[in-house]
Amino acid sequence: MSLSRAPRRSRSTSGRAILLTAVTLAGAVTLTACGDGDGGSKSSGSAGGNYVTGSSGISTVAKAGRTAAPKLDGETVDGKTLDTTALKGKVVVLNVWGSWCPPCRAEAPNFAKVAKEMEAAGQPVAFVGINTRDNAKQSAASFEETYGITYPSLFDPDGKLMLRFPKDALNPNAIPSTLVLDKDGKIAARTLAAVSEKKLRAMIDPILAEK
Repeated sequence: MSLSRAPRRSRSTSGRAILLTAVTLAGAVTLTACGDGDGGSKSSGSAGGNYVTGSSGISTVAKAGRTAAPKLDGETVDGKTLDTTALKGKVVVLNVWGSWCPPCRAEAPNFAKVAKEMEAAGQPVAFVGINTRDNAKQSAASFEETYGITYPSLFDPDGKLMLRFPKDALNPNAIPSTLVLDKDGKIAARTLAAVSEKKLRAMIDPILAEK
């Protein structure tokens, strides 16, 4: 009797260990996906061409090596519709955020300020948010109202829009993420952390100055 029970106890213990490991890994992924910070290490790699990540954590791609961003379209938080392909000819700033994400809340005032100042200056820059993993539009709308976000955000509770980005390109694989598209709709810069006003301008200004 005791010998026949031993394998069952072993399998049960093994099952609990596997489950615990899975939960631990899931927690680690969640923390990584909503991390804070304004720094980074210098590195390089390939993403639709060569890119370089500077000490600020901003990854940039030379104009000749850029990959076209996918079409991002759908319903916005305020119930309207948006298609980012209609914004070609402008520099487009894409910010992936969630109302539940502390770093997103920390950077939101910087986005609100820079977007309003660039609009007032008549700069050809369009800001677009991608709201993800908020189950209700009300939470996202309250976030926008709290932080004075006046530009549109696509409502993407399941993260489907993020999956449209090609795997070999700079893509928004963390929350928050910010991408800057050049006037041809190609991915020119990316960061995977919350941004300060200075860092946000440092991402936009060089792309805006391109001929």
